[in-house]
Amino acid sequence: MAQNTRPAPAGTPTEVTQKQTRGGIGESTLRPDGTLKVTGEFAYSSDMWHEDMLWGQTLRSPLAHAEIVDIDISEALALPGVYSVLTYADLPTDTKNYGLEIRDTPVLAHGRVRHHGEPIALVAADHPETARRAAAKIRIDFKELPLVTDEATALAEDAILIHPDRRDHHAGHVPHPNIVHRQPIVRGNAAEAAGKADVIVTGEYTFGMQDQAFLGPESGLAVPAEDGGVDLYVATQWLHSDLRQIAPVLGLPEEKVRMTLSGVGGAFGGREDISMQIHACLLALATGKPVKMVYNRFESFFGHVHRHPAKLRYEHGATKDGRITHMKCRIVLDGGAYASASPAVVGNAASLSVGPYVIDDVDIEALALYTNNPPCGAMRGFGAVQACFAYEAQMDKLAAELGMDPVEFRRLNAMEQGTRMPTGQVVDSPAPVAELLRRVKARPLPPERQWETAGQGADVRALPGGLSNTTHGEGVVRGVGYAVGIKNVGFSEGFDDYSTARVRLEVIAGEPVAMVHTAMAEVGQGGVTVHAQIARTELGVQQVTIHPADTRVGSAGSTSASRQTYMTGGAVKNTCEAVRERLLEMGRRKMGSHHPAWAHAELLLEAGKVVTDGGEVLADIADVLEDEAIDLELEFRHRPTVPFDQVTGQGDGHVQYTFAAHRAVVEVDTELGLVKVVELATAQDVGKALNMLSVVGQIQGGTTQGLGVAVMEEIIVDPRTAKVRNPSFTDYLIPTILDTPTIPVDVLELADPNAPYGLRGLGEAPTLSSTPAVLAAIRQATGLEIDKTPIRPEALTGTL
Repeated sequence: MAQNTRPAPAGTPTEVTQKQTRGGIGESTLRPDGTLKVTGEFAYSSDMWHEDMLWGQTLRSPLAHAEIVDIDISEALALPGVYSVLTYADLPTDTKNYGLEIRDTPVLAHGRVRHHGEPIALVAADHPETARRAAAKIRIDFKELPLVTDEATALAEDAILIHPDRRDHHAGHVPHPNIVHRQPIVRGNAAEAAGKADVIVTGEYTFGMQDQAFLGPESGLAVPAEDGGVDLYVATQWLHSDLRQIAPVLGLPEEKVRMTLSGVGGAFGGREDISMQIHACLLALATGKPVKMVYNRFESFFGHVHRHPAKLRYEHGATKDGRITHMKCRIVLDGGAYASASPAVVGNAASLSVGPYVIDDVDIEALALYTNNPPCGAMRGFGAVQACFAYEAQMDKLAAELGMDPVEFRRLNAMEQGTRMPTGQVVDSPAPVAELLRRVKARPLPPERQWETAGQGADVRALPGGLSNTTHGEGVVRGVGYAVGIKNVGFSEGFDDYSTARVRLEVIAGEPVAMVHTAMAEVGQGGVTVHAQIARTELGVQQVTIHPADTRVGSAGSTSASRQTYMTGGAVKNTCEAVRERLLEMGRRKMGSHHPAWAHAELLLEAGKVVTDGGEVLADIADVLEDEAIDLELEFRHRPTVPFDQVTGQGDGHVQYTFAAHRAVVEVDTELGLVKVVELATAQDVGKALNMLSVVGQIQGGTTQGLGVAVMEEIIVDPRTAKVRNPSFTDYLIPTILDTPTIPVDVLELADPNAPYGLRGLGEAPTLSSTPAVLAAIRQATGLEIDKTPIRPEALTGTL
């Protein structure tokens, strides 16, 4: 009997078992840029080239506070190969300042400079060395002015005002013009609650200025266009924020400033502000030629903001059974010469200053100062890092006073879902603080004296001092310390936080292909990997193309605040869902008569096919689309937040909270003050791990940055001159592979019902608690009261 070989009509079920799409949500797919980066083939922004380009150079102030009396550019202009020299007088519009929130930062200094390294003039030349020599020939007459370097000089009655003509929206709410922003939070009655305490501990803490220390320096290429506009290729964290600041200075409509993200060599908050973007565009438009600017490492230390140094004073009380009665604190952040992100950092520091604990009675004040020190702004952890260092030291003090185990004391007071924050906001998703602490404590400790090898001498690599061979174990003691922290996710305090995604689905060479286009800055966090995973999951296609990020699509917001997977990932998910529904509508219209499942069943897209929830295949996606394409661009917003009250600090200011705990094991050479971190174990709730490999990498990376600021990282600013003393990786130290310990990671996945896929932003939380955990371990090893970070050898040996 002959078989009927005619194919079934499209739209009828053809099989019952169906393969799933590979590389979707939950899988540890590899990064598309990973191999290129480790082999040195990835193109970073500093690698860009244009055949007829010029090189830009910035002349920066050698002084921290001075009046500019005169500028003479004649010698620079006379140098062969120089095409242009620009100063404040050459700016093309009346818009001569920029800024993230407060536009107080001059494009080029005019009248006076307010910090060491402030840009004063620009040079474009045919060779980078020519540009540097020309900049050195610019003559500037300065009249030095008195310095504002700390709280005492900033807030004195006769203090010099850094910005005497302030008109920003914070100016009317601060008690002194040298305060950028102040946020109090008052809840309950801390003074009355203090009377119920059996023990009260206080502490004054100092947090040093940390640099983001990204390895790829600031760089970009500006190309003038025939329409009078400019195309800018740049490494940044937020394309549309840059655009809003650049266009008014150039006197161009935003559509004539076309921005494309180039390869980014790390960011950590340091690329959220403008660096060379406006300068490169000004030189390109002035010369009519492409202009490339690349900072060297020295200039990079002056080309971006840093983490705010801070002075923190805390008071806590507790009953003899271990319940915290109250908390008072005052946090003073040094914002430097310009506002940058200081207002938002103040809000974070204040609202998260209590830590992940239940404390009903609080009296909190946080503020940021204007000074002549280097400008400070966004860095991973954003105000919560400084607070965590202080409140965790306080937890150890309280536990010691009460004779309690420090972990059990923390667990006793740990917040949980339903806890009310000091701002009055209820934590409405899982808050497994006690469980995270339990997990890090329960992990087996690493063996002691690991440097001892059977029948051989000491392996100095496992000792403090390492290969410098400073000890063979004599004077080395071990310490173990714990810490836990809380961080917000996303933009807060009423900010209209949204992300945009464009998704196109079409058939190419017979296969359905999705294209995802966002303006998200890929700075190393792995967003391009996750976007492809989301598209595969939601659209059931194997082939996904990630369009280069640019300003031809709507804003994706900043790659900061642990928000991109939540926000732009949410935008990709929503847009893919809309594309999927459009495809199913197309299928119902074209093929609905072939099978009732088109009208009544729950339909899914899997492995290039339309299937029912029972696994029946109704059609190939390619057959539904034919020669049509579905192309949608949609925005995604999280639930609204509100500003904190200016007097009480009350308000639902944050979108989501995230938590991490650490246990540090250290060995300290007490004779030389050298520290070896043996292990830095961590546990963190991530809600839902979209890519576990990336999750673990982010947690280990954030943990390492926290280790750095605990024991080595600090920008040293001379208090007499306000000049940076260590602008190089020779003198500003960051952890290397030899400094980085084993970092075991325990991942919890407790879904947040308000977030896409239940995920929780995770990039910043490990940076919080790793620092105080290391310092707690050093305290236990040495018996010293450590109230400053980073802790230096001379502090441990008493030879300050």
